[in-house]
Amino acid sequence: MRLGITMFATDRTMEPHALAREAEARGFSSLYVPEHTHVPVSRKTAPPTGAETLPEEYARTLDPFVALAAAAMVTERIRLGTGVLLPAQREPIVTAKAVATLDRLAGGRFTLGVGYGWNAEEGAGHGVPWKRRRAMAREHVLAMRALWTRDEASFKGEFVAFEASWSWPKPTGRVPVLLGGAPGPTLFAHIAEYGDGWMPIGGAGIREALPVLRRACEDAGRAMVPVVPFGTVPTRGKLGYYASLGIEEVVLRVPADGRDVVLPLLDDYASAYL
Repeated sequence: MRLGITMFATDRTMEPHALAREAEARGFSSLYVPEHTHVPVSRKTAPPTGAETLPEEYARTLDPFVALAAAAMVTERIRLGTGVLLPAQREPIVTAKAVATLDRLAGGRFTLGVGYGWNAEEGAGHGVPWKRRRAMAREHVLAMRALWTRDEASFKGEFVAFEASWSWPKPTGRVPVLLGGAPGPTLFAHIAEYGDGWMPIGGAGIREALPVLRRACEDAGRAMVPVVPFGTVPTRGKLGYYASLGIEEVVLRVPADGRDVVLPLLDDYASAYL
């Protein structure tokens, strides 16, 4: 089983390029960083952590493309990804170029993890119609895929429209798109349509969800996609359980902290599970 790492990279944590280099040296397979463009001070949306107040790292998150470009320059093998990017909150033409550029700089090592978002006030700052954010995210990814794969790309949808256009660079190959979120028919239909895998946070309900996801893929005429549990705090029993389900990669969580906290934990994870 391959093990990756995710950390809420901020201006107060260990630098993501240093974390990528140290994770690669210890044999981890991937590094993922999240995205929040901003966090409105006055919010009605409850924190997803269940805590009374939102942890400060949500408001201090680094830009994922800049952070991962730095990581790409000091590594050779480790995959680099977003966990997760919020495509509904991003202009897709500009984002498509950023993804393609990063993938080329990384030598084809980039994975695009995407999600729908949880913070309605953050989405409002980007003009996202909150109840339509899933449909908007879908269109943005489909529009980006068109720009990545066609010499003359055009797109016409509800939220995105552009005439036949040239846009280079192209990625080195197919950029894997992993969709995050709780299991359900809408998510699984989107994965089957345009995703390359499911990135569930934690492991609750995965066993029961796998047959449903498999049927959604079969209905779309494609093979079952990988499932990558994300943000896991590992135990040998938990990783063994994932392996018994046929899962081949798990992304482990490390705290949003400095080198003195993160590196010993990486050493512990590596010695115990790699």
